[in-house]
Amino acid sequence: MHKSVAFHNLGCKVNSYETEKMMKELAENGYSIVPFDQKADIYIVNTCSVTNIADRKSRQMLHRAKALNPSAVIVAAGCYVDTRGETDVADEGVDICVRNAQKKNIVPILEEYFADKEDGSGCTEAVSFETADFHTRRFIKVQDGCDMFCSYCIIPFARGRIASRTVEDVISETKEYVRMGYREFVPTGIHISSYGKDRPDDGEGLIDLVRAMSEIEGVERIRLSSLEPGIVTESFAEELLSIRQLCPHFHLSLQSGSDTVLKRMNRHYTTDGYMKAVDILRDCFDDPAITTDIITGFPGETEEEFRNTLDFVERVGFYETHVFKYSRRKGTAADRMPGQITERVKHERSRILLELDRLQRRRFEDRRIENRRVAEVLLEDTEETDGRSARTGYTRDYIKVYDPEAGSRAGEIVCGTLERAGDRIIIRRQ
Repeated sequence: MHKSVAFHNLGCKVNSYETEKMMKELAENGYSIVPFDQKADIYIVNTCSVTNIADRKSRQMLHRAKALNPSAVIVAAGCYVDTRGETDVADEGVDICVRNAQKKNIVPILEEYFADKEDGSGCTEAVSFETADFHTRRFIKVQDGCDMFCSYCIIPFARGRIASRTVEDVISETKEYVRMGYREFVPTGIHISSYGKDRPDDGEGLIDLVRAMSEIEGVERIRLSSLEPGIVTESFAEELLSIRQLCPHFHLSLQSGSDTVLKRMNRHYTTDGYMKAVDILRDCFDDPAITTDIITGFPGETEEEFRNTLDFVERVGFYETHVFKYSRRKGTAADRMPGQITERVKHERSRILLELDRLQRRRFEDRRIENRRVAEVLLEDTEETDGRSARTGYTRDYIKVYDPEAGSRAGEIVCGTLERAGDRIIIRRQ
């Protein structure tokens, strides 16, 4: 009988994409995909190594898999393998180590491993890949790797240099998912602002890719993932504005609102340059949702530098700020910097930033509610709320909305005005 495989994914959207690709490859080759908390013949943990906490979670999930079925084959895939090395990871009771570059070969890797072994016992009933975890938004990996080498980041060592897929290849995959019912697509990668720079002879950049995706019948929305502020020029924004499906939601990496910290981070912009990118987007789009990442507690971050970050975040007026406490990564330049910040200080600075994020998010949402602008919501999941089931979805500017109407369907686009109901935002259909 076919062997059963259980997956657990950790980390970024690229990892999520690669996990689904491995699931699809294995399902098409006769393997049964089962939930991770069930007994399986093979457990594959797609690991993350962006922080020390991510390393610990990767180890925990590998140990948990072994506890679920001590006789199972345990596979560690991804960044934890690339940063730690196969020998160290194998010493933790892992049977197979798969580096990021090898994920596409998951089927032959497993077949080679089992070639000289007895066939495993029977398995649990297979779960259909296409329907097991269906959503209406689909991430499409368009590039891998990063050449930026920020001083705190281990990812260039785990993922390697930039490598872009061709527009033709991305379009082919996007069409496949349109046929499966997906309506919103998110081009993603480790550093999508560098898309195409490794293929200069093709003459295809990120704008060319997005425009080509928008021409596919059935693509209702395109949402860009994290962008570098340096890519945002007036011509770039005007090109995006001309693409009907482009969602007015831009995630611009910041990391710090202090120029001296940005320099130590080896980020390639200043706060003035960042603000210029924000102004260009706001001049071109009508109050777009601008979201960002902040790392607090970077080595040497003084109270004044932290205050500069706080003031800058307030001045920009983000819709959403993802706050991360700095995590030392062996092998990075920041790990060797003096002035490492205590966990107590990191925690307090994180708390302050998260409180500001809560206030700014509320302000943005309230503007949408008060102006009575008609919102378009793509319905996705179902959640329990107030003792009843309600469909949830997201507006084009990524506000999470509850639809109180019964009988709504995943993949349906509904329009109406937004209202606040307690801690939730609901849509009143037109």
